[in-house]
Amino acid sequence: MSRYDVLTLHPELVRGPLTGSILGRAQASDLIQIGIHDIRDHASDRHRTVDDTPYGGGAGMVMKVDVVAAAIEAARTPGAKVLLMAPHGTPFNQQRAQALSHETHLILLCGHYEGIDARI
Repeated sequence: MSRYDVLTLHPELVRGPLTGSILGRAQASDLIQIGIHDIRDHASDRHRTVDDTPYGGGAGMVMKVDVVAAAIEAARTPGAKVLLMAPHGTPFNQQRAQALSHETHLILLCGHYEGIDARI
């Protein structure tokens, strides 16, 4: 069985599409396991702060290193591959999907704001 964990600030937006249709049937048949995790659950302050100014300055906001690292470590299993989903990254196509289909555990990190602190 393949395992997929999605780390996001908006789990309610992700849950519907990943539990219906083909993916829902695959989960019901125990072919895949999908976990949807709220990154805010790993913030340490009472306001569940996940954003900060970029390290070294610059415009905009980025997701904090400590919060994102804690979210990744909570979902990680030995051999898990972590993928950062970002508009400026490598396009996801059929060839990439086939290559990743051989992985037993993928963690999909969904960025927000201007991205994620580069130190992660």
